[in-house]
Amino acid sequence: MKKYIALLVALALWSCKDGKSEASETEELALQSYTIEQMMDNEAIGGGSFSPDKTKLLVSSNRSGIYNMYTIATTGGELAPISVSDSSSVFAISYFPKDERMLFRMDNNGDERFHIYLKDTDGSDTDLTPEEGSRNNFMGWAKDDASFYFVSNKRDSKYMDLYEMDLASLTAKMRYQNDEGYTINAISPNKEYLVLGKSINTNDSDLFLHNLTTKSSIQINRTQSSNAGQDFAPDGKSIFYTTDEGSEFSYLMEYHIADKSYKKVLEKDWDISWSYFTKNGKYRVTSINEDAKSVIEIMDVASGKNIALPSFENESITSVGFSNDEQSMRFYLGGSHTPSNLYVYDLNTKNHTQLSNVLNAEINASDLVHAEVIRYKSFDGLEIPAIYYKPHQASATNKVPALVWVHGGPGGQSRQNFSSFIQYMVNHGYAVLAVNNRGSSGYGKTFYQMDDLNHGDKDLKDCVAGKNWLVEQTEIAGDKIGIIGGSYGGYMTMAALTYAPEEFAVGVNLFGVTNWIRTLRSIPPWWESFKEALYLELGDPNSADSVRLRKISPLFHTDKVTKPLIVLQGAQDPRVLQVESDEIVAGVRKNGVPVEYVLFEDEGHGFVKKENQITAYSKVLEFLDTYLKKDEGTPINDGTSLEIGS
Repeated sequence: MKKYIALLVALALWSCKDGKSEASETEELALQSYTIEQMMDNEAIGGGSFSPDKTKLLVSSNRSGIYNMYTIATTGGELAPISVSDSSSVFAISYFPKDERMLFRMDNNGDERFHIYLKDTDGSDTDLTPEEGSRNNFMGWAKDDASFYFVSNKRDSKYMDLYEMDLASLTAKMRYQNDEGYTINAISPNKEYLVLGKSINTNDSDLFLHNLTTKSSIQINRTQSSNAGQDFAPDGKSIFYTTDEGSEFSYLMEYHIADKSYKKVLEKDWDISWSYFTKNGKYRVTSINEDAKSVIEIMDVASGKNIALPSFENESITSVGFSNDEQSMRFYLGGSHTPSNLYVYDLNTKNHTQLSNVLNAEINASDLVHAEVIRYKSFDGLEIPAIYYKPHQASATNKVPALVWVHGGPGGQSRQNFSSFIQYMVNHGYAVLAVNNRGSSGYGKTFYQMDDLNHGDKDLKDCVAGKNWLVEQTEIAGDKIGIIGGSYGGYMTMAALTYAPEEFAVGVNLFGVTNWIRTLRSIPPWWESFKEALYLELGDPNSADSVRLRKISPLFHTDKVTKPLIVLQGAQDPRVLQVESDEIVAGVRKNGVPVEYVLFEDEGHGFVKKENQITAYSKVLEFLDTYLKKDEGTPINDGTSLEIGS
């Protein structure tokens, strides 16, 4: 099973320099510099559940400053607010199948203990999963539209059991008690079978077909490989799952329940990320992770041929959803240079309607930057993929500072998606190279496993090689390159400043791991089923591995840090605890090194409130302008910390 341990932060101008040619000055004069408030005023919209009569879509939007629920007419118009939370974010799940009641989820300021709520037609809210401290995730509607499934750890904080919620009585019944730490991948249309996954390591997992009546299970996969259940066939007679058995990349396989036979269904030169059938089985929808970009294919099951989708220059369809009658489709369209907009597509007439325009009207779209996929050789000749954002104002006569960006994980991937934070830095004259160092997903299982039990070594050398690639670019000021990242990327930032202290000029640590022993011992209880696999990749903190884990943990080597550092952290983070950032800041300050610390009391693993994003990213730019862009810097706040209250 491909793992994403950390939630990579969904992140969001330029400055003049002397000594430019007349042509470059003219070019820069045409480029507008934007404030962080302007850049963060790009709206983010997600989801899109059709109402039963298809006249509306239920979506989530952060236009109020945090995520709330809205509806929008499928013919176009303004978003109508459904929730008005001003503290915890509200994320829409779905309309009910046959009426306009709604489901949504909410946690407590980023603590990731999600509850599922009902928004009734009278406007009232009901917590359908009220057990204190529980974590609950929606698993889909039953085929008969009379119930929905969800998983919850309310019985045992370590394990996610499967429940079925009756829509008439709004009472839940346990359907599967999960005492072995399985992941529930799929539920058959006739409610007879489950597909269960069991992690072996962070790449491989076993797959089982479980009979809910007999309570017996049989293993589906034939070899140790990465396997994930995707969906049952519409008639329930077979299972579709992804596997990399005998291959570098995951492909789609069909397993027939009756005769236990196998059929390879779809294979690409990249990983197939996921695949599912629409409600009545008319279409099979598949996403391919093609060089860090999602490519959507929709196959008409009857003909076996892919349907034609609307095409747009320089933009891609990133996600889709269907109405229950399979006649209408909503989709999102975007790219590295533009946030994704919501559309509705009539599958009969082939007409599409744009429902949103999320780019702030004050921003000229031509001022934003198209990312370029590049590849460079690392220290040992291994080819490393990366995504390069080159500022418009950068040239051989106007060299700019740069940042090596490291994704979350371990095992995550920098994607060709829009980031307000990255575009903000690029607009202000910073080139960004988002590296996919060894151990990143999306480039084959051999590449993916190359950093196992080797973090802070070869993966760090890949980042240093990325810096060296930047140095070779004529538009880059080679002595002004920093490193930035969140979660695992924050760890890599600290590893760089600690174990390669002369390579990068500054470091930006967004809630990064600094003490692997503590982090691995304090993982959230609902990760229990994944814990042993995690230990196989990183090391067991309760064994002799703790010696190596201490060696690669920057917290114990802060005396080596000599370059300016900024650390940002959410106090509610259940993955990387606040103490990680508290202690690394204290340790580095003992060296007399300039350190900025920004703590948000009402955020978790990543910053989702616009007000906090504005504060965080403006502080990062201020830090970079002081210590990276300028020849000489002065401390920002003389070593004090900034705490943002809830």
